[in-house]
Amino acid sequence: MARVKGAMMTRKRRNKVLKLAKGYFGSKSKHFKMAKQAVMKSGQYAFIGRKQKKRDFRKLWITRISAACKLNGMNYSTFMNGLNKAGIALNRKMLSEIAINDPASFTAIVEKAKAAL
Repeated sequence: MARVKGAMMTRKRRNKVLKLAKGYFGSKSKHFKMAKQAVMKSGQYAFIGRKQKKRDFRKLWITRISAACKLNGMNYSTFMNGLNKAGIALNRKMLSEIAINDPASFTAIVEKAKAAL
């Protein structure tokens, strides 16, 4: 039986990495060895970034809610405590959207939270 050499699969594997490294600066997009390192590192950054994105958005929503609460004479922690006691189950994303787009209804929600305390 004839011996099979690995040239085709090696070329495929290298081309796959170089395709992922397209657009990288300098030899990171041209040389396989450097491209491989850059692609591995960018994959790590992408993985970490997907986790950080969730944290960053939650932080943003809390900041927006806090600012809207201060306009209504209340701080964030007492507002959230009042919402829980009032039995209002709105997530932070929706609360921040309401605070931005409909301040009147957010004021009504704050009043309900105050009444529950």
